[in-house]
Amino acid sequence: MSQQNTRSVSVIGLGPMGQAMVRALLAAGIEVTVWNRSPEKAEAMVAAGARRAATVADALAAGEVTILSLTHYAAMYDVLGQATGALRGKVIVNLSSDSPENARKGGQWVRSHGARFLSGGFMSAGDNIAHPASYIFYSGPRDVFDAHAELLRPLSPQEYLGDDDGLAQVFYQALLIVFHPWMLAFDQALALIQRSGNDIDRFLPYALRSAEAYPFFMAEYAAAAQKGGWGDFAAFSMMDAGAQHIIDASEEAGVDATLSHTAQGLWRRARTASAEAGRPVSVFELMTGSAS
Repeated sequence: MSQQNTRSVSVIGLGPMGQAMVRALLAAGIEVTVWNRSPEKAEAMVAAGARRAATVADALAAGEVTILSLTHYAAMYDVLGQATGALRGKVIVNLSSDSPENARKGGQWVRSHGARFLSGGFMSAGDNIAHPASYIFYSGPRDVFDAHAELLRPLSPQEYLGDDDGLAQVFYQALLIVFHPWMLAFDQALALIQRSGNDIDRFLPYALRSAEAYPFFMAEYAAAAQKGGWGDFAAFSMMDAGAQHIIDASEEAGVDATLSHTAQGLWRRARTASAEAGRPVSVFELMTGSAS
């Protein structure tokens, strides 16, 4: 590829995800310029073939698109606030995690300085963005996405959701809502196995086998949610009792059961609300605030 035809991207923020993105872009033959608040993190990227920008303004000037990989949107203001005069005419793709409303406010702020904006949520196995399950949610103006989708394609498969700047974060955070308690619950399960004197490696195949049923439950719960949510008084009583058995098994082995106590509390709230309403009131209704 000749120099004049080389595409260019700037990456600001060189944590594990930022570095993984730089490597993926470089592997695709894209010219990459990097900037990081702690400059020593840029050294490995320069060694890999990236160019180091001396300032944020230099990074903005170097790339057709500037990708932000920061801890949250507040960091975007800290970083880009150093070079607001260099934003005009630029394209900012913020792949940082935050709330949908903060993404919307961030988009407005970027546009107020004359730049274009896309938000994104990176669904990946940690910083392994080459994993087959990895993909990125994007939202923001369709024309901005279409104009730069090919340049961003080396990062991961793309899922464009719509014009609303906050939409990528709605879907991204919704999936993390599932992932965080799963991580904690799996740690609790492994702790029970180990504290009971059993082998975690022996347990793992059964955990993987059990997970094969999760898609069935997801589909069932999604369908039920559209009709008000899953369960009735008998089901909530059964889940309450089941949660108690989990708590007992965990605490007998000396394992922290905080997560299971929380789950039991929700089942009990559903039981109480159902008894008071004279009809099933699901946990879904309690969470959406639609129970009456």
